[in-house]
Amino acid sequence: MKYSKNRNRKIRLLFSALFFLLFSGCQPGHRDIDLSMYQYRDTRDLVRFVNEAAGVLQKNGLTSIDYFRNNRSFYKQKNYYLYVYALDGTNLFHAGMPELEGRNLLLATDKNGKMITEMILRAIENPANPHGWVHYTWWEPGKFYPVPKSSCHFKVITPEGKELFVGGGIDYPQEEKEFIRIVVDDAVSGFERKGMAAVNEIADPTSEFNYREVRVFAFQSDGSMLISPVMNERFQKMSIVGCVDEVGHKPFDKALERLEQQESVWEVFLAKSRFKRGLIKKCLYLRKTMFEDSVVYVGAVTDLPEPP
Repeated sequence: MKYSKNRNRKIRLLFSALFFLLFSGCQPGHRDIDLSMYQYRDTRDLVRFVNEAAGVLQKNGLTSIDYFRNNRSFYKQKNYYLYVYALDGTNLFHAGMPELEGRNLLLATDKNGKMITEMILRAIENPANPHGWVHYTWWEPGKFYPVPKSSCHFKVITPEGKELFVGGGIDYPQEEKEFIRIVVDDAVSGFERKGMAAVNEIADPTSEFNYREVRVFAFQSDGSMLISPVMNERFQKMSIVGCVDEVGHKPFDKALERLEQQESVWEVFLAKSRFKRGLIKKCLYLRKTMFEDSVVYVGAVTDLPEPP
């Protein structure tokens, strides 16, 4: 009996996949995508999944919503599911939580106060974030506790002229270097466009510049902090340049030396693990820019990707 149920499920998934190909005209996604920046297969699979659905919407328009609903099981995979929103925040389709369909989530916040939909709307218009990544806390369908989530999104203009975004996310995501590259590059752009006003925006714990264990920070050439990697307050006398890792390596000192010849650098160092005994590898992404006629360094730290 169990074998028969599994066999029937596989057959349904196969037919759903065939319907998907026929419905999309066997065309690729709505734009060519470069996935070479990702180290993990799950990340690449998610971006392909969302991109293909965006291609269906771009080609077939709003009738795609009925198609998605009629094939909901195909768009709710084991590790991720699809959703579609109008740009005013109204949910049009949600494979994981159909009870959200028809509701407006423009002002929805997660448990940390992050304005999720607003972050998505900024991400899909940000050239530094080509796959519209945002990071927040959500919950798994059928579960009651919050989980960390990273989601990618594409903006679509349908043949009817309707502007939408389509997305999907991974619970308990693996940390990609690309994630901190996006937020640091965006922070640099903020400094260049807004000057001092960017400091409070970047330091805001509810902003896209702060998620999970990642916090974008900034310091001046003498090492004094503009945005601390640890505190919300600014400690001008605290110098980060001479800081050492768990084996005495000076990642900031080495990164600054390399930045004399490069616009951005990656530096690997060792840190204690929160979850297991021993040391783990971390990576620092650091960039240099000008701020009020002085050099400012902007960076963030994440786990070094270790794909299988």
